[in-house]
Amino acid sequence: MAELRTTDLCDAHPDKVQVAEPIGFKDYGGNKCFNGKIVTLKCFENNPLVRQYLEKEGEGKVLVVDGGGSMRCAMLGDMLGDIAVKNKWSGIIIYGCIRDSAAIAKLSSLGVKALNTHPMKSSKKTEGQENITVRFAGVNFVPDEYVYCDEDGIIVSKEKLSL
Repeated sequence: MAELRTTDLCDAHPDKVQVAEPIGFKDYGGNKCFNGKIVTLKCFENNPLVRQYLEKEGEGKVLVVDGGGSMRCAMLGDMLGDIAVKNKWSGIIIYGCIRDSAAIAKLSSLGVKALNTHPMKSSKKTEGQENITVRFAGVNFVPDEYVYCDEDGIIVSKEKLSL
């Protein structure tokens, strides 16, 4: 299957995409070009909900986590990355930090975008909101819509796109 590059999708469907502002997302996963149906979480400096979702079947899905842009702890590490691979998630976008970046880079089937790394783990309170529209980088991430990611950026669309 051909990779769906964000630049090609923007050229082919300019009226169907929202382009995330380049606020500093970096690629950490082994797969830099990934896409899928959006699943959302909003949780600040605690990640038990992230674990709960990654433990579910994730084929064709991307977990979008609004961590409030926190730079004080990591919302994802290597153990959760391994769980995501086991359950076939296409990718994870963290509006916040990750840790264990060297190990996550070796997960060849998983795409991970985050703002930065931080060695401190998050708290373990099971707090947050699930399956709600979250907004960061100037776009809305709506559950069951679609997100496309690669080295050039992040785009979202109400419908599944093709070339």
